[in-house]
Amino acid sequence: MSRRDDRRKKVEEAFAEFRVAVSAALGAVSREHRLLAEERAQDMFELIVRGEGVDKALNDPVLQPALQNPRFRERLLGVLRDREHAFREWTDNGPSRLARLVEVANSPASLPHEDWLGKPGHHDGSEGVPELWRVGTGVVPSAPEQQPFPVAVPLLDHSHLHVMSTVDTRSTADTLVENLLLRVLSHFQPGLVHVHVWDVNQLTGSLPGLYPLTRAGLLTVHDPSRLQEMLDELSDHIRRVHTKVLVDGHLTLHSVSNEGRRTEPWHVAVLFGNRQPLREEHQQQLQRVARNGLASGVQLFIVDIPITVNSPVETIRLHDNGTAACTMTGKHVTVTIDPALPRAKVPRACAAIAEKREERRNRMGAFADLTREPHWTENAATCVLAPVGFDDGEPVCVRLGDTSPHALIGGPSGSGKTNFLYAMLGSLAARYSPDELELYLLDFKEGVSFAQFAPGLKDKSWLPHARLVGVNVNTDREFGVALLKFLADEMRRRADAAKRHEVTKLEQLREEDPEGRWPRIVAVIDEFQYLFGERDQVTAQATQLLEDVARRGRSQGIHLVLSSQDVAGIEGFWGKSAIFEQFTVRIALPKARRVLAEPGNDAAVELPRWHAVINHDSGVKPGNEIARIPDSTTKGTFDLLQNVLWNRDHSKPPSLFDGSRTPLLDELPDFLDLGPGDPNPTILLGQVIDVAGSAAKVRLARTPGRNIAVIGSVVEDAAAVLGGAAASLGRQHEPGEATFSLCCLVDEALPNARHLEKRLVAAGHTVNLIRVDGVRELLDDTARQINSFITGTAETPPKPHYLVLYAVDAAHTLLEQKDPTTRASGVDSLRTVLKHGPENRTHVLGWWRGVQRLKSSLSPGVYDDIGAWVAFDVQGKELLSLGPEQVMAWSPRPQRGLFFDRFEHSRPQVVIPFDTREEVL
Repeated sequence: MSRRDDRRKKVEEAFAEFRVAVSAALGAVSREHRLLAEERAQDMFELIVRGEGVDKALNDPVLQPALQNPRFRERLLGVLRDREHAFREWTDNGPSRLARLVEVANSPASLPHEDWLGKPGHHDGSEGVPELWRVGTGVVPSAPEQQPFPVAVPLLDHSHLHVMSTVDTRSTADTLVENLLLRVLSHFQPGLVHVHVWDVNQLTGSLPGLYPLTRAGLLTVHDPSRLQEMLDELSDHIRRVHTKVLVDGHLTLHSVSNEGRRTEPWHVAVLFGNRQPLREEHQQQLQRVARNGLASGVQLFIVDIPITVNSPVETIRLHDNGTAACTMTGKHVTVTIDPALPRAKVPRACAAIAEKREERRNRMGAFADLTREPHWTENAATCVLAPVGFDDGEPVCVRLGDTSPHALIGGPSGSGKTNFLYAMLGSLAARYSPDELELYLLDFKEGVSFAQFAPGLKDKSWLPHARLVGVNVNTDREFGVALLKFLADEMRRRADAAKRHEVTKLEQLREEDPEGRWPRIVAVIDEFQYLFGERDQVTAQATQLLEDVARRGRSQGIHLVLSSQDVAGIEGFWGKSAIFEQFTVRIALPKARRVLAEPGNDAAVELPRWHAVINHDSGVKPGNEIARIPDSTTKGTFDLLQNVLWNRDHSKPPSLFDGSRTPLLDELPDFLDLGPGDPNPTILLGQVIDVAGSAAKVRLARTPGRNIAVIGSVVEDAAAVLGGAAASLGRQHEPGEATFSLCCLVDEALPNARHLEKRLVAAGHTVNLIRVDGVRELLDDTARQINSFITGTAETPPKPHYLVLYAVDAAHTLLEQKDPTTRASGVDSLRTVLKHGPENRTHVLGWWRGVQRLKSSLSPGVYDDIGAWVAFDVQGKELLSLGPEQVMAWSPRPQRGLFFDRFEHSRPQVVIPFDTREEVL
């Protein structure tokens, strides 16, 4: 065989092998394709059977060939096994689980009518609202075992209801609606649910069993030709709720109610149609009501009206065979609507609800109704809410939060302003614990409205929430400034903490810092207009601070409540719109002027006694709520509540500022904190008018000018300052360490000097009581001793020596006489002591009865030797040479002094002299 033939043979053999391989591959692919097609057909068969439902598929003639095909038998058996397993789980547990779910409310929402029909409800919305309301009984026809279970639908705050019936089942639709309405009405306290009925076909006749509700205002039947009016009414209600209630971050009334009792009723609107669409404009407004209504407590029952709404809606379709289908249960459940309630019992049940509502509306609300137990259960993270009175038996509240931060109260004398404040404060104190709420209470002029909230001689209890109580403030306008400054400082402290936690509001700060104590603060200033009574520095400071706190305090949980008999003449306040606009809560008592918006809102003019207009909309008329304020001041009202709360927590009494009371030195914390050991002792000259009740302090360092002058003609005031200063010094020295020379140069001051002598001697100190005849010798000896210290000839180092001089100027004639030998006078010795004494631990605490008399004791034109002074009955212009320009505004007031330390202060302070006349044992 030739080489060419040999190659050809090999090629033919190779092609033969290739054809065999290709044939084998094609056969394998064909078999795989057939298997895949068969598997896909089985999958499609299973999908169709499961999607259509086993029972329906078994009876479907189109599927009969496939059902008979043995290749699909295994898939059909698998579907039947899965169905049996699923139904077994359902038949074993499903009905009972659904029954427990529906009946969890244990109320008219789920119970048989025998348990609730004819019994008015008592739930006030604070304990939660049932999410499911029973409508009938359901079964699953395709289940192996027909076990009935309750069918319920979500309603209030969750979903609207849409019912579609046929001509023959319209009566069933009426039954369904009536049953649900009676369940809702019987669950809640009468007045919390209002029903509106509109029927396109009839003026009357729809739901006749509910008509007894009309006499209590709980049912309104609307004219079939005026659907627009009902929709407008519902829209207005939604707008009012959004502007008044849904504030401080709340999106729904449901979330507001979770913080306490529900204050806004539900409005259930039932619309009966004729299976025809509404007019376009009505349909659009109905859609808006449906979209926004649930958040505002508006619930729609829409019967036989085709709708398309963008909001949660449960639909029930009634069939002619007496069954129904519900979107809540799906198409595989057959629902049977509950039968109608007994005809005779429905109107009687509605009459009982109406009677209970009328009884509640007509009863006179008492203070105890505002402060019911349990106490201290509310959270103040977003706001504080205080029921203050009643309207038709329902509480009317004052709300202080981010959107309604501050309140303005007005009413002439006798209008009940104090009673209203007690009602508001009592309500707040009962609802919020001291950890949630702090109160700062200040009563200007000669008021003692808040004295009860602090410990007294007869009643040792106090209001646990009160951190500061100011009474009898009279002319101490500086205390109002001190309170505003304290609030401003607290506001900044909270703002700094918020910045550290990268938040902006108190609510957020409390979440980020749960271990911190961040209560809301409510500061009440009664007769606040006196704070702005004069055109002076106090008014300027008060205006600036008030504007700052009013504008920025809201986000830090600081709220102002300002009240006044006459707010018409407050120039410093009304001229500041930035302040005024922050007071969105307005309370007008009978005959109050300029509290509500003017012109147009004169609701307070004809207001009867014991009533108030509560307005959270800056006083505009649509925001008015008229409330009857209960008696809150007589015995057995606020005093009883305070005693109950005090027994619960009396760990921290409030600070008390009583303008008519002289502070006791021995009770002052600053005095009690003094003790030996400091080489530069601190003297206390009186109490500063501030929130903390601090003392006016001067540090006696060994530097020039550390002497004290008291200026004025009143013995008791001057002696009180000198006595407090010396007593505070005595407390800081060990017995025998210091010498006190008491020079009494007028007889009127002798009792005070002797009392101080006893006190210092009892403390173990060396005390010399000197009269006029010994003052020259004392000054000369002291001056010589100081000169010896200066020249270095003294045998011992200087020891503390305090010269307490009563009425220095009374000895001026005597001191002016010159020594025949040295030609030096006693005045020269006094000036030496004043000039060089402080550096050598010798200090003068002196009283001069006039500014010029003080100047005559000093070197001409040199006033630095007196570093600090307290002036009493001296006009400010006389003090100008001794202090800053601010002293010009000073006008003398009884038992009030002006204190200035040239080394520490930029402006003078008003001080109250101490009462040091405690008996020395």
